[in-house]
Order: sequence, then structure tokens, then C-alpha cells
Amino acid sequence: MTTIVLVRKNNEVVVAGDGQVSMGNTVIKKTANKVRKIEKRNVIAGFAGSTADALTLFERLESKLEKHAGNLARAAVELAKDWRTDKYLRRLEALMAVGDKENSFIISGTGDVLEPEGDVIGIGSGGNYALASAKVLMETDLSAEDIAKKAIKVASEICVFTNDNCNIEKI
Repeated sequence: MTTIVLVRKNNEVVVAGDGQVSMGNTVIKKTANKVRKIEKRNVIAGFAGSTADALTLFERLESKLEKHAGNLARAAVELAKDWRTDKYLRRLEALMAVGDKENSFIISGTGDVLEPEGDVIGIGSGGNYALASAKVLMETDLSAEDIAKKAIKVASEICVFTNDNCNIEKI
């Protein structure tokens, strides 16, 4: 349970995530980093769900990007295909929000690769709160990074599985 928001504005792409790790109703960690950057391919990703599962999927995404010469759309589809059909991967429980300079996707274990309308993605337990606040803030002069930070803050004030310890990656 977590909150991830991806914001695309003024040629900047930002993924922000909260730092809370919960087990049931207990906060286990307040400073987890659920956002990663694939430097070589200029791709950023945030993940919601089981941490070990999400890290496994992030590594798989990285290898798919290498295999498909950095083509994020192709790598996302191939990852989702593997995730849905592979006996081991099928059991992984996570969602990913990924972006590069041209594309933004939500990737799920059911084989979905969704390209949401608009320039904002929100996933995780507080994802809808972050999504709503970011959509409103897109109409302001705030930067993508400031919008993402404020969206995480709003979600942290509503969702008990989200805190305001924000981690950010941008391209």
C-alpha cells in the first residue's frame, strides 16, 4: 500500500512516491524509496504493492528496455505479457507507473498496459487522492515536481497507508 504519482508538464516528467511501508495496520518503515530511474534509458518508474515483487518487476522492465533498445512502449507490453503468462511472475502483486520523455503507462499483472488520458497518473492506496489533487494543480503555474510533491502531501492527509516523506525522480 502506497501512493505513486506521475506528472508530465512543460517537457518535464516526474514520478513521486511516499515513503511508508505498512504491514496490515502497522507502519514498518517511513523512509522507503518506491521510485527508481533507469539512467541508461532515461526512464523513471514508481511501484505500488509488495516491495520484493515491485523490485523484481523493475529489474524485468530494465532488461526489456535493454532488449528493445529503450522503446518503453514495447518494453511495457512485453513485461505485461510475461507478467500475465509466466507461472512465477503471475503471483507478483504490484502496479507500476512508468514514463519517459514521450510516454506514460500504468502496467499491471493482469496484462494491462494503460496510457491514461491527460498528463497525470496515480496508483496505490492513495493514488486516487494524489491523482485528483494533481489534476487540479495542473491548471496552475506550478512545476511538475511541485505538483507531484503537493499531490503526495494531499494523499498523505487522507490515506492512512501514505505518508508525506516524498521521493522524487525526474527526467
